[in-house]
Amino acid sequence: MQSVVIYTTKVCPYCVRAKALFKKKGVPYREIDVSNDDETRTWLVQATGQRTVPQIFINDKPVGGFDDVATLDRKGELDRLLA
Repeated sequence: MQSVVIYTTKVCPYCVRAKALFKKKGVPYREIDVSNDDETRTWLVQATGQRTVPQIFINDKPVGGFDDVATLDRKGELDRLLA
């Protein structure tokens, strides 16, 4: 099983959906709340080029937000990344 990290904020509906997707698949993840963490948010922008959350990393590789992961799942590619 691969390492999954989800960067979230407290009031983010897409964060809730991303966490629900991984829970449904039985994939453990580590959640990092960046609501009040400007330093980590700045790093996320540098690492991903995105300002939005969630930002999801699998094995330290950014794979995007909820829409990106949901698309990977529909295509069957998410399971390969998680294997």
